[in-house]
Amino acid sequence: MRWTVEMLRVCWACLSLCVSLASAFSQSLDSDFTFTLAAGRRECFFQSMKKDASLEIEYQVLDGASLDVDFFLHSPSGHIITSEYRKSDGVHTVETDEGDYMFCFDNTFSAVSEKVIFFELILDNMGEEDESEDWKAYVQGTDLLDMKLEDIMDTINSVKSRLGKSLQIQTLLRAFEARDRNLQESNYERVNLWSCTNLALMVIVSAIQVYLLRSLFEDKRKIRT
Repeated sequence: MRWTVEMLRVCWACLSLCVSLASAFSQSLDSDFTFTLAAGRRECFFQSMKKDASLEIEYQVLDGASLDVDFFLHSPSGHIITSEYRKSDGVHTVETDEGDYMFCFDNTFSAVSEKVIFFELILDNMGEEDESEDWKAYVQGTDLLDMKLEDIMDTINSVKSRLGKSLQIQTLLRAFEARDRNLQESNYERVNLWSCTNLALMVIVSAIQVYLLRSLFEDKRKIRT
């Protein structure tokens, strides 16, 4: 009977551990977004922050003429914390106060070209409760066959943090790849356009030269007759 109770406690602890891990993986404080900023427009986004937290914003212009945009970061009181003009990318980290932070992308200086912009938000020290500690209440006084759950949790948390870092790096690499691909496609189209234009001009000039030469020979024949 005692062994059955112990086994039930162990199963309940494992179930609680799995639920805690699932909730820990689902509560991500990192986010990324890609949008199209029309010509002559300004788009702003808001992020609620807590006191003594950290807000990191990284943005890149993936497509559009000159690959540049104006960037502004406003504090909850409305003051401009950071401003950049005609930049293709940037990274900014601020220690935050309680309130809503606003960051804007400005393309009003361009009247023709729209821009495709990618940005990523990384939030730290937001004060989320760590539900992964709930399993300790279910395993007190039980023998887990020399299994050290604390070591397992440390290893799982380490793997989780590394997976999160890998996801961030992969997201940035995808943004770099998209930007380079758009730039190469734009250069390819530009080279093709100028090549076709030069080819057409060469054909036209050659046709004009042939016509002029033929006309000169025809005039000489008429003069001799």
